[in-house]
Amino acid sequence: MTFLTALVHAAEHNPVDTAGLAVFTFCWLGYEPFLQKISKKSGLITKDLSIVRQAWMREMTVRELKLFDSNLMAHAVNSATHFSSANLILIAAVAGVLFSSHLPLKSVEALGFDVSSPLLFQIKLALVVICLTRGLLNFIWAIRQMNYCAAAMGSLPEYMDAATARKFSDALSNIIEPAMSNFSQGVRGYYFSIAAAAWLFGPLYLIMASLGAIALLGWRQSRSKAARGLRQLRELLEEHPYPTPTRPLHEVHGPFTKNTATQNNNDAT
Repeated sequence: MTFLTALVHAAEHNPVDTAGLAVFTFCWLGYEPFLQKISKKSGLITKDLSIVRQAWMREMTVRELKLFDSNLMAHAVNSATHFSSANLILIAAVAGVLFSSHLPLKSVEALGFDVSSPLLFQIKLALVVICLTRGLLNFIWAIRQMNYCAAAMGSLPEYMDAATARKFSDALSNIIEPAMSNFSQGVRGYYFSIAAAAWLFGPLYLIMASLGAIALLGWRQSRSKAARGLRQLRELLEEHPYPTPTRPLHEVHGPFTKNTATQNNNDAT
């Protein structure tokens, strides 16, 4: 019996589990498109952060010293690397149990897991692995795009006019925005991995955990204190005369020139 046939057989004999899996799939795959759709009309963290990052890129293009920006980018890369490493460890642990030649069903049952069907139990573990793997791929792609953004930051000319600075900031925003979006998707993968793991206790737990993950993510996106703070910051940025005035191309007076002139005056005195 092939795996697909076994999966159909398990679905026919476990209608409640099938319904729970359908609810989970709808929540898992539908959350991101739904969030992108509603974020265009209402102030959510996703949209507010997008505005903040665009403001960061506009300010960075005209900032004389970019050490602060490089530190921020390094922090983002380190965070994504940390999450991807943890994700890989979890995948190895769950996959080790899934592909083990002998499942310790009695030990697992003692933990309260539903092991009435060994095949269904393997499917539950496989779902956890799939959720974690999707999150890992999001983190890997986010890290690569962050490195692209770091290279783009390093390529910026030191002096530029306002129109050129705006073009550079738009290009940088188009790189960093999907990078941070993939990082956020990878973090959200942990929520749904926990929901998938709840299926080990039964289908009702899967349904409750799936709806609970959606409710928790929605509250944090719109009603949390961080969401209110980012909304206020977005409003302040939109009111600010932005960005900082650029340094014209013909400007030749830099810190070195000024210091040299001061030194020459002191020597003359």
